[in-house]
Amino acid sequence: MNFDQIELQKLNLSDLKTLVGWASNEGWNPGNDDAEVFWNTDSDGFYGYFIENQLIAGGAIVSYNNEYGFMGLFIVHPEFRSLGLGRKLWFARRDLLLSRLKSNSSIGMDGVLAMQPFYNKGGFNIAFKDERYEFISKEYNYSNLISPIGEYDYNEIVKYDTTCFGFNRAPFLKGWLSMPESKALLYKKDNKIEGYAVIRKAELGYKIGPLFADNEFIADELFKACASIAPNNPIFLDIPVINLNAISLVKKYGGKYVFECARMYYGKAPSSAINQVYGITTFELG
Repeated sequence: MNFDQIELQKLNLSDLKTLVGWASNEGWNPGNDDAEVFWNTDSDGFYGYFIENQLIAGGAIVSYNNEYGFMGLFIVHPEFRSLGLGRKLWFARRDLLLSRLKSNSSIGMDGVLAMQPFYNKGGFNIAFKDERYEFISKEYNYSNLISPIGEYDYNEIVKYDTTCFGFNRAPFLKGWLSMPESKALLYKKDNKIEGYAVIRKAELGYKIGPLFADNEFIADELFKACASIAPNNPIFLDIPVINLNAISLVKKYGGKYVFECARMYYGKAPSSAINQVYGITTFELG
């Protein structure tokens, strides 16, 4: 292939929806409204290769306040694989994202098993494994301390989320907490948030993410509350296996292993409360 024909361009919203559609074809099971939330988080955070204005490969290079970056949603259209395009695009995206961040900022990503050696050569080191589990949801009794997240909870949720995630991502949360076909729930005791979760409609069933909680009991209650929203449907949860209590949770409810990634970082790993992470928000944006 003549690489001179290929142009690196910023994606528009339509292009991003195309990329999310490809993710669906790859079996990643994106949420129905993910593309719009991703776009509103950082509309400058998506790049790809084009031939004659046709998208052939792309991915996310999202910046959180220029302090932390995340690379995800990396896909080359099947017709253009095994040509060296993926390698070329991946390094271009990494370098573009570094240019968008403050000096010494770190970048995160969730790398599939087969690509981890390549990402390691590109400067990323494995911090922990992520595993996706599938459940069949049902109705449960759960704590009356769980309630829907309201607008008045937003600032507190941002603070709680920042502790768990490691960086402030308020623009992302603004959309993520209010998606159509989703529910955002919190666990609040003595006027203090001790956990929250979001369940959203996906192409297949529903996905829970994030699931953040102060302890295993609260995570369990939030999981039951989410599962009760869509009984008799497949639901999916992505856990960091470094959190042993998250492993106990999926075992308790008979989770079926689907596949795994690894959270990898370029630079220093964020200072996040990983012991409070029972469900990763999304492999695409962190």
